[in-house]
Formats: sequence, structure tokens, C-alpha cells
Amino acid sequence: MSYATQQELIDRYGEPMLVELSDHADPPANAIDGTVVARALADADATIDGYLKGRYALPLASTPPLVRNLALVMAIYNLHRSAASDKIRKDYDDAIRTLRDIANGVVRLDVAGVEPDSSGASGVRTNDRCRDFTPDNLEGYI
Repeated sequence: MSYATQQELIDRYGEPMLVELSDHADPPANAIDGTVVARALADADATIDGYLKGRYALPLASTPPLVRNLALVMAIYNLHRSAASDKIRKDYDDAIRTLRDIANGVVRLDVAGVEPDSSGASGVRTNDRCRDFTPDNLEGYI
């Protein structure tokens, strides 16, 4: 299951942009190359799965809006063969940062029941050494 579709890319970025980025035919066919777009979407899905794998059971039962948004941003970036615009590059960097936050548990996805069980630990546990000086052995000094 892909997190985003070609139609969602068209809805967000427009058909002319997808034609420009995916039509590698010689001479140009002036149409969206579905194979190129599918490869960009699959690459975005693989990157997302790499970040989600440690925290969520895959495949996700449903695609949260945040994951769909990340997939669209990453796919449009993947479609650029040469340098992407500053906006697209910044959006991609933000998407990777968000995926890191999801992997670290800072951002949680709204998907019920798929986050792995925790270890039950509630934090760091330390044991202090025995005290050399106590009120009993310092009687008369204190």
C-alpha cells in the first residue's frame, strides 16, 4: 500500500509540473509517465518505512494525514533529476526532520494500536553507594 497516489500529487502540485518532471521521452510525450511517478512514490514509501519501522508495526492499517503529506513532499523531491527549488528542498528537509521526530517518539502518529509495547521502565534507575559518614558514626562531631 502506497502512502500517496499519483492523483494526490496532481491535486497538490498540478499536472504541468508532473509532466515536466516525469516525461523523459525523446521526443517528449507531453504526458505524465506513470512509471516514473510510481518509482518516486515507492522511494518515498521506503524512506518513510525505514523511519517508522522501529516504532510502528508495518504496514500501517490506514495512512495518517501526516504520513500522506510527508510522502507527497518526498515524492515531488524525488522526481527532480536536477536541483530542486529552494521551497521543495526545504519541504523535503522538514519532512526528514519530522520522520526523525516520529522515530524518536517526539511526534506520535494517530494510528491506534500499532505502537510497540514499551519495556515498562519509567526512566533511569540508579543505585547510590553506601554512605561512609552517617549520623551514627559521626556522633559527637555533628
